Amino acid sequence: MGIIKASKLIYDYIRRDEDDHVEEVKRAIDDLTLDINQGDFVAILGHNGSGKSTFAKQVNGILLPTDGTVWISGMNTADDAHIWDIRKTAGMVFQNPDNQIIGNIVEEDVGFGPENLGVPTDEIWRRVDQSLEAVGMTAYRLKSPNKLSGGQKQRVAIAGVMAMRPQCIILDEPTAMLDPNGRREVIATLHELNRQEKITVLLITHYMEEVIDADRVIVMDDGKLVMDGTPREIFSRVKELKEYRLDVPQVTELAYELKQAGVNLPDGILTMDELMEKLLPILHEKFPEVK
Repeated sequence: MGIIKASKLIYDYIRRDEDDHVEEVKRAIDDLTLDINQGDFVAILGHNGSGKSTFAKQVNGILLPTDGTVWISGMNTADDAHIWDIRKTAGMVFQNPDNQIIGNIVEEDVGFGPENLGVPTDEIWRRVDQSLEAVGMTAYRLKSPNKLSGGQKQRVAIAGVMAMRPQCIILDEPTAMLDPNGRREVIATLHELNRQEKITVLLITHYMEEVIDADRVIVMDDGKLVMDGTPREIFSRVKELKEYRLDVPQVTELAYELKQAGVNLPDGILTMDELMEKLLPILHEKFPEVK
């Protein structure tokens, strides 16, 4: 069993009237089974309403299954006795960092989580130092979060989760409110944490370029798992992704359109360097006079 395991998971959003009678039942997750290994960087894709954010809240125990089971490091999320251990194991970072940052000074905010866990003061400050260094925010430790950019705030939010020593970090569209530079900062930080600290990363995103360096990509649609593979395997299926109302990285789209036009290119090209490597020999063959 991996660090995150779901078996036949079902979750229904239930709307009730003033008399507590059920008015509407909307199934957000429908018979989802998956297993995520410790240390993996996993991206989850899906259009709005696909169930990906609902699944993220299941992993952290914010929502509990209507049916089926979710285990975090072998702990059943429906077991009240383990809920705090589950939330220490799987930390959550939300879309808007302002919803998570509560301290007036960066270092105080990062230390808030472990303080609430009853961690001794000396250990709290050691964790603050390590977490800020890990996300590249040590120089801002005495700053007010209000003075930081969106990308910097999100890195502080990640540091705050890290200070609680999770084995896994779940991020629900953490770059949705950031500019391109902020997005690059946050994604680079996550990959560094994944490589150096061996923290499992579960990234929910709708930016396809953020996915290409993941170990695994999961695609959800209408509450179901519909695709599961490496980034190259997933982005080789451009037509199928479009049927699920998803885009692909721009360079993958360009390579796909060139192939549709008759250029002999492989499926699943992920970077511009890779495209040029495949394209230049073809161009030299057709136009040998061009160097």
